Amino acid sequence: MQLTFLGTSAMVPTKERNVTGIYLDYNGEGILIDCGEGTQRQMNIAGINRLKVKKVLITHWHGDHVSGLVGLIQTMGNSDVPQEIKLFGPKGTKEHFSHLLKSCIFNNKVNVIVKEISTKEPIQIFENCDYEIWAVDVKHSAPCIAYSFIEKDKRKVNMAKAEKLGLRSGPLVGRLQTGKSVEFKGKKISPDDVSKMVQGKKLVFILDTWPCKACAQIADGADLLIMESCYATKLDEKADKYKHMTAQQAAQIAHQAKVKRLVLTHFSQRYKTVDEIEQNARDIFPESICAFDFMKIKL
Repeated sequence: MQLTFLGTSAMVPTKERNVTGIYLDYNGEGILIDCGEGTQRQMNIAGINRLKVKKVLITHWHGDHVSGLVGLIQTMGNSDVPQEIKLFGPKGTKEHFSHLLKSCIFNNKVNVIVKEISTKEPIQIFENCDYEIWAVDVKHSAPCIAYSFIEKDKRKVNMAKAEKLGLRSGPLVGRLQTGKSVEFKGKKISPDDVSKMVQGKKLVFILDTWPCKACAQIADGADLLIMESCYATKLDEKADKYKHMTAQQAAQIAHQAKVKRLVLTHFSQRYKTVDEIEQNARDIFPESICAFDFMKIKL
């Protein structure tokens, strides 16, 4: 899977940073986390096919997180192939999305399935054979959701071991990969003979929030935590006023949740560089970096 940061600024875009948008590619399926203005153009620059977007996870309905959504849907509707998107968001999403579609004149050809979320404890909101998506309410000046993407554990066949037993890629190897034993040349081969379980990755997205218990709950044990850090530590009063996070607060949550890596984003336009923010975080949680537009992370 690969993450692409399409926008890392806070409310106001800058010359270097667009407003919020993160694209997760998982085995060719696109999951978009927020869709601020200009997200389509950022996708073009990054070489991302917008028709791959199958799910959109809206954290909250402030304009810098959703104002690119109507344009994306309009463009996707121009495809000759019918498109469908699952749209997740906090309480009020159905109403806000309805208003958004009425904000301009076009014939919406995309089937958008909307699901509202309101929960004080992390809950599963989607599951298929490959991954789960979980969500929980966090504290902001508008209803806001944090999300976790959890890849399921998978069995990985060691083909060198399989070939020593005479096996080649095919139905028998496929059966072993599903955890079932096979018989080959009169000998029973168990999955553990040629394969092992590989633990799935956990990614967490916490954008626009005040520090709260839910942040550490949903981030627990994450391989990668993407969290807003609108301000450097010395502006904690401003962060408190607008219900945003400082670098220190984000790092403390990463430490508390025992995550492996922390990536900060959603920076105030006041910062020409984010060196101070990154250093504030690293003082507490050394595995911290600041994102930049078009940064890619493979997992």
